[in-house]
Amino acid sequence: MSQTRAAPRSTVPLAADIAVRTRDVSKHYGTVEALRNLSLDFPRGQLTSLLGPSGCGKTTLLKIIAGLIPATSGQIEVSGKTVTGPGPDRAFVFQDFALLPWASVLRNVAFGLELRGVARSEREAIAEKYIRDVGLAGFETSYPHQLSGGMRQRVGLARALSVNAEVLLMDEPFSAVDEQTRRKFQEDLLALVANENKTFIFVTHSIEEAVYVSDQIAILLPRPSRVSEVIRPTGIRDKGADNIRRDPEYLDIVDRIWASLRSYVE
Repeated sequence: MSQTRAAPRSTVPLAADIAVRTRDVSKHYGTVEALRNLSLDFPRGQLTSLLGPSGCGKTTLLKIIAGLIPATSGQIEVSGKTVTGPGPDRAFVFQDFALLPWASVLRNVAFGLELRGVARSEREAIAEKYIRDVGLAGFETSYPHQLSGGMRQRVGLARALSVNAEVLLMDEPFSAVDEQTRRKFQEDLLALVANENKTFIFVTHSIEEAVYVSDQIAILLPRPSRVSEVIRPTGIRDKGADNIRRDPEYLDIVDRIWASLRSYVE
């Protein structure tokens, strides 16, 4: 997979370039207030990371955008349409892979298309393309138990890409793999964002990872969560995947975010 990255985007997206909007979103679990009046725009075709201390509501917000759980109040829009539940415009990449253990790699990747009634020949052709794109060519007939954790995560990513959703929601997708595999995933993700023209919403606990992969970083405050700050590290996007971590601006942004978050670390 190519590791090149498109030129930096505009620092202030136009209204028409917003793929997902959250407006005054709150979420209560009984007496626990997870989110409070949270508003955030997600630019189309870019990757936004949700970053913050453990328990601050990152995954809760992701699931509300996915339509997996309802907000207590507020509104979510995807391409101007109000979210009332799951839809084909969004696809979820789970932290724990969520693969079908009895199905081959090809069947797992094509499963979303199968549920939509796409003909077998067509869905398998689409699945094979994304299997190649994520670096798993030759493993089409393998089963999840025959794959490493990193390979299983690639299957999950290929499955999400294959349904051609506008928005890909990724809940700490690289947390269960080793550091070497994680770095390769991060490089591949840069290429996917550049080449797929999809909107990525990415939950991570890693400041370094967020700065490396993101067009926009939303820092969330501890529960009840609100957006503390939005950072757009556009100045490092034209340096190339191999050079980002050595760039002084990258290091400065990492330090700046850590200074903002360190008081919330127990």
